[in-house]
Order: sequence, then C-alpha cells, then structure tokens
Amino acid sequence: MMLDDSLPAVAPLPSDDDAGEAAARPAASRGLRRVGRWARTGAGAVAVLVLFVLALKLLSASASAVAVLLRQLEVDGVINFVGFGWLLAYGALSGSPVAALSLSLLDGGAADATESLAMLAGSRLGASMVVLVVGFVSYLLGRRRPDGIYIGVVALLTTATIYIPATFVAVELLRSELLEAPARAIPNGWTEAPSALVNPIVRALDARLPGALLFLLGVGTLLGAFALFDRLLPNLDPPSPRFERMSRHFAAPRSMFLFGALVTSITMSVSLSVTILVPLALKRIIRREYVVPYVMGANITTFIDTLFAALLVNAREAPAVVLAEMLAVALVSVVVLGVAYGPYSRLILASAHRISSDRRWLATFLVVFVGTPLVLLRI
Repeated sequence: MMLDDSLPAVAPLPSDDDAGEAAARPAASRGLRRVGRWARTGAGAVAVLVLFVLALKLLSASASAVAVLLRQLEVDGVINFVGFGWLLAYGALSGSPVAALSLSLLDGGAADATESLAMLAGSRLGASMVVLVVGFVSYLLGRRRPDGIYIGVVALLTTATIYIPATFVAVELLRSELLEAPARAIPNGWTEAPSALVNPIVRALDARLPGALLFLLGVGTLLGAFALFDRLLPNLDPPSPRFERMSRHFAAPRSMFLFGALVTSITMSVSLSVTILVPLALKRIIRREYVVPYVMGANITTFIDTLFAALLVNAREAPAVVLAEMLAVALVSVVVLGVAYGPYSRLILASAHRISSDRRWLATFLVVFVGTPLVLLRI
C-alpha cells in the first residue's frame, strides 16, 4: 500500500538533551537578570557614596556662610539648635538630610559637638512631625483612614518623650569623653578614595561660588543622594504576604522593640517603617499597643545612615556625636521598656486616642508641635 504523501509528518519526540537545554535557557536568563540587578545596585551604591561625600564636603566648605546666618538668627546653644534642626526637618520633609547637615556644620566649625548633637536630635523630632502632618492632610482629603493618624500621633509622642530626656543624657555622655575611644575604633580608611575624588571639585566650586550658593548646592546634592539611596533600598510598602507572616512572630513588647529596630535598619527610615505598621494594624496582624515599642526600636537604628555620614567628614568628634545620641536613646528606651512600660504605653495610647479622635484636638496638637521649635529658637 502506498502511503499518502499529503498526511502531515509526525514530529519527533524531544530528547532528554533538548528538554535539558529548554530548562537551562530560563535559568540562564534568570541568572543574567540577577547579575544585571547586582551590577545596577553596585553602580548605584558607588554613585550614592560619591554624591554623599560631595554633598558633605560642599556643606562643610559653606559652613562659614551658615555660621553668619546662625549669628544673625541668634542660634546658639543646645536648646536653640534642637529647634533649628527641628524646623529644617520640616523644610526637608525628612530628618536624615538635616542630621547629615548637622555633622557638616560641625566639620566646618559652624557648630560645636553639643550643638551638632542637639541639631541631630531636633531633626528626628521634625521627621516624626512630618509623618503626622502628611497623614492629617491625606485624611482631610479623604485618601487615608484615621488609623494612620492614630499611629502617627503614637509615633510622635513616643519619639518626643524618649528623645527629650535622651538628648540631655547624650550631652553628658559627649562631655564625659567616654565615647572617644570607641569612635576612633570605627574603621574609616575606605573614605579616602571618594574624598580624593571630590576634593578638586569642592575646591573649584568654593573658589568660584559665594558661600550661600555653595550651601544650597550642597543641600541639593545631599537630597539627591538620599533620593537615590532610597531607590536602592528594598520596598516594603505595602508589606508583602511574606513580611506579614514574619510580623506575626513578634507578638510581645520586647520582640516588637527588636522588630522595629530590624525593619528600620533595612529601610533606613523611621517614616517608612512606621508607615508599614498601618496596614498591619488594620489587618490585626500587629496589635495597636505594640506600636510604642516598635517606634522605640526604630528610633535607635535610624541613626545608622547618620553614623555612616559621620565617617565621611573630617571632624574628629562626629562619630562620637552620633554614638552618644544613639546610645542615649537606646538607654532611655531600654529603661522605659524594662521598668515602666505598662504605665508609659497606656499614657501614650490614651493620649493618642484622645488626640486622633477629634479634629479640634488634633489641630491643636499640630499647632503646639509646629510652634514648639519656634519657641526653642527664641529661648
């Protein structure tokens, strides 16, 4: 019998070698994409480092112009510099750039070590207030539930009641010179290469630009460095299901304290790490009362990027300034957590409930905290 030539030919079955090659192609593609991501992250990290060093050097070079402004504003001493850093954090809508600026002013001689520390503390108070104001405006526009305002009030009250006593402790730590040896032990030889790269640029700009313009250029570069740095960090907002599952394991005040420190060490931002709490609290994954120890932990590791900045400036006291505030906040937080957590958390939560449940109370609360740094500047 003749076979019909019009019948379609039967395709041969794929061999084991063909199947292996097909499976290897996606794996190779994934590997290339992974290498590409690592390369982009590495290049971004180098760019952030160079921009960060350039910004700090520009700000240090413009410190004499800033010192003139501070004298005109009669900003002098710890109390005034707390208010100054607080207000600048409002303008920058972030605390980290102002914290880095405080170290540049120390490096340039526009502020001494205790004043730089006070400005550092003020920057964190201002950053907490920015979170609450943004939440309040979003609520008025109907874009967010009142739970975000409640958590913002808790975060601000917790930050203020911890940072105010901690700053006085930090000043005494700094004056005692106990932290000079640990600060010198932190290796910073790796900062020489980026400094050598940007120093000619800074000298050229310093010779051609007035101090005020040099300062503005430094601020813009610093904000750009932080914006690029934020893009390199992992995005946890909104929290992934995996993050939610991990959150369930932290179901006690002390573990939430560690959880807040951990999340903020990853995000490098108290604002972001506190924002993450809102959907977790709405889903009852995290109990509201655990926001207090979470914020206490977050307020310690938020200094990691500032400690990094301290290693990039020439001021010998800069690492000790950051370590003093970091250790003081940790000390006060641990004492409150271990000795008076029950009454402290109940007071914070009751106050936050009262403030966030009534618009008039909230408006009054905002006015008081917006006006506080202005009062501190006049003392």
